[in-house]
Amino acid sequence: MADRHPSEPTPDEQGPGGVSSDPLAYSATPGTAPRGVVGAAHSAAMPGTSALRSTTPDAARDGRGSDDTPKDACGVFGVWAPGEDVAKLAYYGLFALQHRGQEAAGIAVSDFSNVIVYKDLGLVAQVFDESTLASLTGSLAVGHTRYSTTGSCTYENAQPSFKQIRGGRGSVALGHNGNLTNTSELSREVAENGLGDDMGATTDSDLITTMLAANPDLSLEEAAVGVLPRLRGAFSLVFMDENTLYATRDRNGVRPLVLGRLERGWVVASETAALDIVGASFVREVEPGEVLAIDADGIRSAHFAAPEPKGCIFEYVYLARPDTTISGRGVHATRVEIGRRLAHEAPVEADLVIPTPESGTPAAIGYAQGSGIPYGQGLVKNAYVGRTFIQPSQTIRQLGIRLKLNPLRDVIRGKRLIVVDDSIVRGNTQRALVRMLRESGALEVHVRIASPPVRWPCFYGIDFATRAELVASGLDVEGVRRSIGADTLAYISLDGLIAASEQPRSRLCTACFTGDYPIALPEEARLGKHLLEDLVRAPDRTPAVDVSGAASGDPGPVSVPPADPVAHEGLETPPERAGARAGYLNTLPSWGAVGALDRP
Repeated sequence: MADRHPSEPTPDEQGPGGVSSDPLAYSATPGTAPRGVVGAAHSAAMPGTSALRSTTPDAARDGRGSDDTPKDACGVFGVWAPGEDVAKLAYYGLFALQHRGQEAAGIAVSDFSNVIVYKDLGLVAQVFDESTLASLTGSLAVGHTRYSTTGSCTYENAQPSFKQIRGGRGSVALGHNGNLTNTSELSREVAENGLGDDMGATTDSDLITTMLAANPDLSLEEAAVGVLPRLRGAFSLVFMDENTLYATRDRNGVRPLVLGRLERGWVVASETAALDIVGASFVREVEPGEVLAIDADGIRSAHFAAPEPKGCIFEYVYLARPDTTISGRGVHATRVEIGRRLAHEAPVEADLVIPTPESGTPAAIGYAQGSGIPYGQGLVKNAYVGRTFIQPSQTIRQLGIRLKLNPLRDVIRGKRLIVVDDSIVRGNTQRALVRMLRESGALEVHVRIASPPVRWPCFYGIDFATRAELVASGLDVEGVRRSIGADTLAYISLDGLIAASEQPRSRLCTACFTGDYPIALPEEARLGKHLLEDLVRAPDRTPAVDVSGAASGDPGPVSVPPADPVAHEGLETPPERAGARAGYLNTLPSWGAVGALDRP
């Protein structure tokens, strides 16, 4: 039997998934942030408590075992539906988005009087059970499933992030998909204005929440249109106060966010697949640079920045579910078309086309269609083992490869195989896979990849590691082929990938393939997963720039647009900033109704 941390419940005290079945099980641990349920506006939901009993070992809570990869993917969900069980709608929405993050999950609900947040480390089904969801009553909710962005994998960094508005005028709960590139600048601003707290969170998402809650003289709508233009990088946000649900995307729309309609309300989610699972009909995408407000008066829309679309092309390759639609193009159809194009770009004689399940399956189907070579299943996936790309440590990744795939030896033996996968990042999966197929009797193993070589780290919300960890950053195609042990290796061309997506090249971010970053990166090496923790330990030290990107994650020389002057106002005092904010609000378009969507 594995050792149990003293703060963990015994097996008899645990509910399904090893999580405490009693959402009101507390321990009085002084000096710790509350676990599970965190504060409520006006009156605490469960007063007189200091901390929920931990159900997560110290290693996970401290982030030990996680690597130094700077970025990731998350899933966000929001619902405004009085009369509906919004907590369960959020739960099932997050369940549909579980593939976007597997380290932590949380839901915030409001009954128009109080905002309550319940969150913890673990999968959605581990964090929530029936009794927990029954205690989360309200009319609107936001949910989040996380793979650690800025900040370690700790309970304090789980989302939704929660802040009470200064002056006691309500509260804000927020979920964030993406990653900011001016986190260091915002952290200094928050500290200089005395806006920080002692809750222990070290994420860019927490900074955004703090800034939204900073001014008691502004409504949350006014605060949003003042704060959002100052954020740099990628952000798709859902946030709420006691009465209103908000949804917004950065001006480049790097991460997806969609609006859906229920019979008695509205839903926003990272992917259309989450709308499907809760019975919501797709309305439209939230536009880049747009913020929506949803309350009893209907839907209002405003733009805080002119849209400059640069959607992440890797959503089509891997991140999004195949049953999701992005910018009018189905992800599954895109992946099948990638396979067809790859068959024409990189033909090879073989007996069977097999996928690396599940992410390589649509492209393998397309490759078989394009080549005329039979398609077959050569690998069986254990559906209950997490994605190796998403799991946080290198050791777990390598173990996960062996756990999640098993060869069908009778199918493989004596065959020349074409193995289709979505991408090669570090090369661990393909290396182990090729060896396993050869040991199972394959005569030849030809690897085909449904994306171009990943040579550059992502700073906008994907776990792509540093350049030193990207196998294609230091090797050409032949070098990668030798590294993984394949007979031949070929990638889809960038032109072929873009054509399969049916999106204009000008509206896509391809930085991980080209190094052409569409959003300016800071000149100093103020980037990386543990940036805010490093600033706490050494606030006056600026890390040296590593032009190779090998240590810090800095991409080295890149092509970026000029910095936006709004981010460098040089306003030193709160009155100056307040004046600038008021002036900026006057320049923004007024909130307006969204046509026929005005009432649920």
